[in-house]
Amino acid sequence: MSDPDLIRILCIDDHPLVREGTATIIHRQADMCLVADASTGSEGIQRYREHRPDVTLMDLRLPDMSGIDALIAIRTEFPAARIIMLTTFEGDVEIDRALEAGAFSYLLKSMPPKDLIETIRSVHAGKKRIPPEVAARLAEHLSDESLTEREIDVLRRIAGGNRNRDIAELLYISEDTVKGHIRHIMEKLGASDRTEAVAIAVRRGIVEL
Repeated sequence: MSDPDLIRILCIDDHPLVREGTATIIHRQADMCLVADASTGSEGIQRYREHRPDVTLMDLRLPDMSGIDALIAIRTEFPAARIIMLTTFEGDVEIDRALEAGAFSYLLKSMPPKDLIETIRSVHAGKKRIPPEVAARLAEHLSDESLTEREIDVLRRIAGGNRNRDIAELLYISEDTVKGHIRHIMEKLGASDRTEAVAIAVRRGIVEL
């Protein structure tokens, strides 16, 4: 049994080195303990049910599902769950999705360990915490017009190497409609061609390759 005064933490990440490193950082803190870890989203959800941790560290990209989907599953069952998203990705669209889904914080894995510890304590105290570099990334695209679901569909097909004719057949629309969608996509993303549009979309977390 863990000390009831300690902040009980669950770590969900598919990289063993990250889990071990996180465990080492947490074990050095007098007010924290790692109650469990998991390497997949489904395992993480199960561990959450078993241990009911105070704070959960969740990787954004997991082998069986996205960390955001795992976060939604946990918070649907346990609305009071306090989850910190951890990632190497700085895409503003993914940050937005995670925060909208109820994440208490969104941290980059490149941050110093002391920032992680401070964030765990803040989140345990019920405070949301967004680091300045993450807030800046969100603010950068605040006034941008969002892509529609259909435009994202088209963009995914472009990223998959499909030509306009292929996309038209796959989505049951005319080739002219595809061209119109591509024009809007490039305008909204500020891209000069299809390749740049895909590169921007991947960087921002709109599509995954």
